[in-house]
Amino acid sequence: MASQLVESHRAGAEVLREHDVCKKKTVELLEDLGLPKGIFPMDDMEEVGYNHQSGFVWILQKKKKEHTFKKINQTVSYDTEVTAFVEKGKIKKVTGVKIEVSLVEVHVDESSADKVTIKTDTGLSDTHDAAVFALGE
Repeated sequence: MASQLVESHRAGAEVLREHDVCKKKTVELLEDLGLPKGIFPMDDMEEVGYNHQSGFVWILQKKKKEHTFKKINQTVSYDTEVTAFVEKGKIKKVTGVKIEVSLVEVHVDESSADKVTIKTDTGLSDTHDAAVFALGE
């Protein structure tokens, strides 16, 4: 079930259902934004929505998913609802994604697209090679 935040952005949004369609759209969106295509390695996606006007994106999946990015030995937890606002090179105001604390932003600097910076709700940030978040990693 979608939250009030999702419902408030649903009007006018592109909404897709079924895992394969959702997965393809998520990868395409990340690619269009200049972000690594494997940032959201989620299974059993039920719905993906993108409100182009507000930049709001949501992903609904059947159950929580944990994924370990092997190159940095970091486990990330994805809740049944993940939301964010997106723009070229940036995902911000992220909800539903936790490392050890809540992830709030991911961005790629235009001058070095091979580096991804991740910020948490504690104010800490870390930068990694974009290859860490490649599709299938």
